[in-house]
Amino acid sequence: MAGIQERTFIAIKPDGVQRGLIGDIIKRFEQKGFRLVAMKFVHASEDLLKQHYYELKDRPFYPDLVKYMNSGPVVAMVWEGLNIVKTGRVMLGETNPADSKPGSIRGDFCIQVGRNIIHGSDSVESANKEINLWFKPEELVTYKSCAHDWLYE
Repeated sequence: MAGIQERTFIAIKPDGVQRGLIGDIIKRFEQKGFRLVAMKFVHASEDLLKQHYYELKDRPFYPDLVKYMNSGPVVAMVWEGLNIVKTGRVMLGETNPADSKPGSIRGDFCIQVGRNIIHGSDSVESANKEINLWFKPEELVTYKSCAHDWLYE
């Protein structure tokens, strides 16, 4: 099943870290059945953040976004599973927490768009780009979860 190997980049932003939501967020992905293949706790450099948000460089909020993301540590992760990019985005909720459904991460934990605690790749292409930006290939762990056969046919 080729789709099982899809990967996405998820980052818990500084506000999520400061609010102590790391475990709650990881738990949701684990309970869904997705597999964590890489994780690091890092204070991202301004250069890394400018590369990460490069597509937004002409937007008026770009400088504040980079400053906010550089204001404290983040948890950068790579998750793997069937349709993980699309499903991960649903789990995160809308960019604006006010538009997010209860049960989504942003719907349950956030109020304002400028403090929406989490980033998730919006396409397989952006996931690959973001994963390569934040992680070296040798930092990605390949393994078969013992729950695999209970999650996939």
